[in-house]
Order: sequence, then C-alpha cells, then structure tokens
Amino acid sequence: MSGTYDESASQEDGTDSFWEVGNYKRAVKRIDDGHRLCNDLMNCIQERAKIEKAYSQQLTDWSKRWRQLVDKGPQYGSVERAWVAMMTEAEKVSELHQDVKNGLLNNDFEKVKNWQKDSYHKQMMGGFKETKEAEEGFKKAQKPWAKKLKELETAKKTYHLACKEEKVASSREANSKADTSVTADQQKKLLDKVDKCKQDSQKAKEKYEKTLDELRKCTPQYMENMETVFDTCQQFEEKRLSFLREVLLDIKRHLNLTENQSYATVYRDLEHNITSASAQDDLKWFSNNHGPGMHMNWPQFEEYNPELTHMISKREKSKKGADGIMLTSVTAAPNHVAAPNHVAAPNHVAAPNHVAAPAGDRGSVSSSDKNQAYSSQDQAYSSQDQSAEWSDDEQAAPNSGSDTNGGGANPFEDESAKGVRVRALYDYDGQEQDELTFKAATLGGSEGYNTLIALSTQEVCTLTDMGTKSYSTKCTEEKGRKRSLH
Repeated sequence: MSGTYDESASQEDGTDSFWEVGNYKRAVKRIDDGHRLCNDLMNCIQERAKIEKAYSQQLTDWSKRWRQLVDKGPQYGSVERAWVAMMTEAEKVSELHQDVKNGLLNNDFEKVKNWQKDSYHKQMMGGFKETKEAEEGFKKAQKPWAKKLKELETAKKTYHLACKEEKVASSREANSKADTSVTADQQKKLLDKVDKCKQDSQKAKEKYEKTLDELRKCTPQYMENMETVFDTCQQFEEKRLSFLREVLLDIKRHLNLTENQSYATVYRDLEHNITSASAQDDLKWFSNNHGPGMHMNWPQFEEYNPELTHMISKREKSKKGADGIMLTSVTAAPNHVAAPNHVAAPNHVAAPNHVAAPAGDRGSVSSSDKNQAYSSQDQAYSSQDQSAEWSDDEQAAPNSGSDTNGGGANPFEDESAKGVRVRALYDYDGQEQDELTFKAATLGGSEGYNTLIALSTQEVCTLTDMGTKSYSTKCTEEKGRKRSLH
C-alpha cells in the first residue's frame, strides 16, 4: 500500500484565518463600520451636549430661585453674601457648561460630520466607493490562488477516495484467503482489484502532490497581493482611528473644565467669599442695627417752655387716648358762611395733633390714637332745629358719615353750611404756640365771629345751624388747624 489513509484527515479543523477564501470580508466590513461609528460618535456628542444644556439650565433656575429666597430671607451680613456667592458660582458654571455644549456641537460634531462626508463617498447603487474598491482588490488578489486551492481540494478528494478503495480491496483479498468457499478465480480477481487500486491511489497521490506544489508556488504572490490591498484598508482605517483619537481629545478639552482658567477663577472667588464671612462682624452689625448698639434718645429733664413743641410719650398717649375737649351748646350764626376746604377753629381751641384735656388733667392724646372711639353727649336745647355738616374736598374722614343722633340719613352733606358759635365746658390754658387759652363760656361773644373747626389735614368739619336739636361735638382728630373768618 503506497500510503496510509486516515479518515480523520478529511475532517480538518476549520480555520478563521484571513488567508482563507472570503475571509477578507471582515476587512471590507470594517470600512462600512467606520462610517456607522462616525454616526454613533455624532449621536454621542449630541446627547452629551443635551445633558450639558439641561444642566446649565438647571443651574440657572436653581440660582435664580435661591437667590430670591436668600434675598428675602432672614439671613444677613457677610454670611448672606457668602451664601449668595454660591448662586453666583452656579451662574458662572452654567455659562461654562453652555460653552461646553456650544463647543461640542459647533466644533466636535461638525468636525466629525465633515470628515465623514469627505472620507466616505456613496454610490448610486448603494454602499460606499471605498468599500467596493477594497472588495474588488481582495477578489482580484485571491482569485488565482483560490482557483489553485479548488484544484487542490479536488485532487485531495480523489486521492483520499482511491486510498479508501485500496484499503477495502486489500481487506477483501485478505479475507478471501481464509474462506475456503472462494475459488481461485475469485481470489485472482480480488488480487487484481487490489493492484489496480494501488495504481489509482498512486496516480491520485502524484496529482495531489503536484497540485499542492503549484499552490505553494503561487502562495507568495497571493499573500503579497492580499497584503497590498489590506495595507490600503489599514491606511484608511488608520486615518479614521487617528481622526477619532483627535476628536476625542478635543471633546475631552471641552469637557474638562478643570483646565479652564475661568472655571478655576469661579471657585477661587467662591472660596474667597466664603472665607471672608465673619460671624463676629455679622453679630456686631446686627447689634448696631437691631440691638443694644442702636441710637436712643433717652429722656432728659426739660424746662417748661411754651414756645417749644410739647413731645408726648407713647405711654401718655395710651393712658389719655380717651380724654378730649367736649364742645357743646352749638348756636347758629346765620350771617356767616364757612369758607370752602377749611373749617375755622374757635379762638381758644387746641390745634394740630393735640386735644386739650379737662381741667385738672392737662395731658394730650397722640395722633396714633386718631381712630379711637369717643363717647358723645347730647344736650337738649329749646329753639329751632339746627344742622351741622362735615365736608372735605380732598378725602372724606372714616367717621364723617356717622349720625350723632343715631338717625338713618347723614345730616352733614350740605356744602353751603353756615358757621356756628361754640361754648366751652371748662377753662383751658394753651400749652403750645398753636393752642388757645379760653374760659368756660361761649366763644366769639357778641362780636359775631364765625368759628370753623378743622379736625385734621384731611377732614374739614363745619358746625352749622342745627335748630333746636342738641348735639355734642368732640374734637378727636390727629392734627387740627384753625381759621377764623370775620
């Protein structure tokens, strides 16, 4: 037997080598993958830019909200400024992240997009020109070798089949020798079959070896041609990888704010504002503005001086807020009419911000008690009915519409009201320059003065002829002024 046939020899382990026929397709597919990876990188950059934009907006919203809360809150002093510095930091960092977003989209994204457009050229029938060129180059380089390989596979198969037939014939011939039923002619035929198989096996082996030698001779050229095409693909891929590395470095520079001097300055300023905060300075400020350090006009001994304005303490105001001057016994003065926008004060009635107290209590009431309710007294007079009117061209007083008699309609609505004379119930000595001194008697006397009483700067009260009705009028407003019209 010329050779030993091994059935396992035909079951060679399949290899995944580049040199195998058709395995160049992975190199070709890499070109298409490069185009897809450019798209993936652009999508990656876009998503990161959206994140930067959203973060920038969130920082801005956060800074705006908390700046308002801190400004309106109770925190004060240098600690407040340090706290607000955090909002300033957020605003500046927001601007930096907005710059990052702009850099990613305007620089990196556009750079990848333009490189992809320049490096990959689409064909009318689909695919890319670079892919087609690489595939055609590999096919051309592999075609001669693939043809020889196919012949080798055929020769190999023929040889292995011949070896198998030779083995079967030899086995039959050996078995026939031990079998007595086999005739001599049959043994001769089996022996001839074995010889023929050996000859066929030898011929197949010689052809197989010859084909293998031819394949080995063309292998170097095949490898050279394949490597040439592969090197072209490698060069193209090297450009893509180098460009990708360059773009990633640009992205890193845009993302790495620690290399940005403005970013470092933001946190240096923030640290300075925080370390500048002083608890002692803030405590001192609060003490001076809201604590014992505030200025105080302490009470001092004052000589009586009728020329100076009398200052009333809040305690005196609260104690004497219910006291005042009671004016009653209103008498008509028919021949005199009050001037518009003014009410004449009696010659001896207390004027602005103060109301004279009854005899024995010379205190006064603060203007802050101008809205206190006062009791009124009614006195009956036998004569014709008399009416009174309160008028103010600027603004009506809150209590000007009340009816002192408890009636339904307001009798004080006639702008052409006449002046009246009033009578004081007790003696009073004026304590200020704008106050009068009078005795318990009718003011005006027989001289026929028309007296108008101004109860405040925004209210003008005119006492008018009220007939036989009895009214009691009390001057209770915060700032009075008097005018006498002859």
